[in-house]
Amino acid sequence: MANPSDPAICSPALPIPIDLFLSKQHPDYLTNSSGDIIYRINRHALKSSSVDKILLPHADAADPLISIFRVNKESWEGFKGDVGEENLLFKVQRTLNKLRRTEFKVFLVGGNLDDSNASFEMKGWPFQRSCTVYNGNTIVAQTSLMHKLRQIWVRRGRFRLTIFPSSVDPALIVALIVIFFDGRM
Repeated sequence: MANPSDPAICSPALPIPIDLFLSKQHPDYLTNSSGDIIYRINRHALKSSSVDKILLPHADAADPLISIFRVNKESWEGFKGDVGEENLLFKVQRTLNKLRRTEFKVFLVGGNLDDSNASFEMKGWPFQRSCTVYNGNTIVAQTSLMHKLRQIWVRRGRFRLTIFPSSVDPALIVALIVIFFDGRM
């Protein structure tokens, strides 16, 4: 049996994945396993486009961590803080939208936006709440359905977002997941 005071087990150098939970019943909140709200999503739908804001639980809508602006049916822009050209953080382009597969390329600002090499890629099937975020060949985050023992049909109303340890800001991953599911949570 391992000793709990062993530095190899309790070391902060051993990062662990973060699990957040999304629910169709409460699509505007991401919670931890205790039910505490970690991120809040503030949705504003306009006639021509929509703006979603990723907020901390007690933050005002005027102080978002990331704002997502839908440019057209196939592309989005993400801004640090509120929407403004000087705050542009990333651009997302849908590259495949088939019945059983959806794929996106994410371009972080600072890189060449016209370059075919994306900073991140998102692949999955929204109907099954399946999305994997890649940075090259490395999995950065992944969504999955909640499975229960002895349950034949798994309800799709609640699912898990696992953010694996990396240098990527979890709020950025949450913003990418909001784009991937775009109103289908």
